[in-house]
Amino acid sequence: MAITPHPLNTGLSGDLLHMPDQVERLTSNTIAWLQTDSVAALIGIGSAVVIALVLLGIRFGICRLLGTGHDVTTWQGFIGRMVRKTRTFFIGALAAEIAVRTAAPPGALLSFIKLVFTVSAAIQGAIWVREFILGLVDRRAAFAEDKAALASAGGIIRVLVNVVVWSLAFILVLDNLGVNVTALVAGLGVGGIAIGLAAQGIFADLFAALAILFDRPFRVGDTIRWGSVTGKVEAIGLKTVRIRSQSGEQVVVGNTKLLGDQISNLARIEERQVIMVIGVTYQTSSELLESIPAEIEAIVNARPECRFDRCHFVRFADSSLDFEIAFFSAGQSFKTMMDARHAIGLAILRRFNELGIDFAYPTQVALTGRADGRVIDPPVAFAIPPQGATG
Repeated sequence: MAITPHPLNTGLSGDLLHMPDQVERLTSNTIAWLQTDSVAALIGIGSAVVIALVLLGIRFGICRLLGTGHDVTTWQGFIGRMVRKTRTFFIGALAAEIAVRTAAPPGALLSFIKLVFTVSAAIQGAIWVREFILGLVDRRAAFAEDKAALASAGGIIRVLVNVVVWSLAFILVLDNLGVNVTALVAGLGVGGIAIGLAAQGIFADLFAALAILFDRPFRVGDTIRWGSVTGKVEAIGLKTVRIRSQSGEQVVVGNTKLLGDQISNLARIEERQVIMVIGVTYQTSSELLESIPAEIEAIVNARPECRFDRCHFVRFADSSLDFEIAFFSAGQSFKTMMDARHAIGLAILRRFNELGIDFAYPTQVALTGRADGRVIDPPVAFAIPPQGATG
């Protein structure tokens, strides 16, 4: 019958139940290697120490070069944060992993070093991923204006990142220790699905809040229009947004529902367009009609906060010749725009009075017709004498 060699003769087994026996055999094999091949052992140990010192020196040099005064918003601060989170235990494990390639340790010691390196690499990888994601969050938060809301969101993000990253690292470590993680992964998956289904509304609003805070379609203090609601944003929470409407009441809207519809951010208006239509009488001469656009342009440009766009004759209406005027009022203030519209309207009225241009208004003329359709002229039909005539 073939005899299977013990795991310590060829490498370490990942079975945790035999851990005491494996530790004993690892110790005895390592001592035997040091006694029988001390030169190779010293070379391997020395190589590991030198490599570790070099790696530690590189980490120190990079941190010294980048400095500690840089904020995370700069690339020096971002990279420096990642380098400073490189742990010494990982550097030692990496140095040992590189050094064993130049030595010939027993299989048990070689497997142990590979196991330690794998575990330390999993932990260090989790730290790097965590710091990278949180660094991006902090980098974004540095430019945000709503610090309070983003601080709350940042706390939630840190919890989620820590749970996900360290759970994956823990599963990876257990897998390398020989533990069957299939049932654990399946359990976590089923549990995650159950929690997700139970709290899908909460998570949807949470991620919608993060989208609002990071994408910034609006911020606290902005006036927005959402559906039939127009008002100022008072607070951006992790589940709802509170809007103070123009009629005075506070409107509370779920983050997901709010982002599901079109939102108009009135606070980001750079200038407001004003459209006015004026009508003059058909009796206005062609010379005066041709002068109207230039007169309107001069009136609009006389106000420094307004920018003239156009003035054109647009239609022959029933009782008027219509001109359409378009100009822009600088800024987002609705009151400023209305003040400019008011002042320009009065200025047009004064200027047209000076030029003798009459504004049209709806009029009707009633004509009497004969049975054959011809119009009856009342003075002729009823023999009405002209004013001042006698007889």
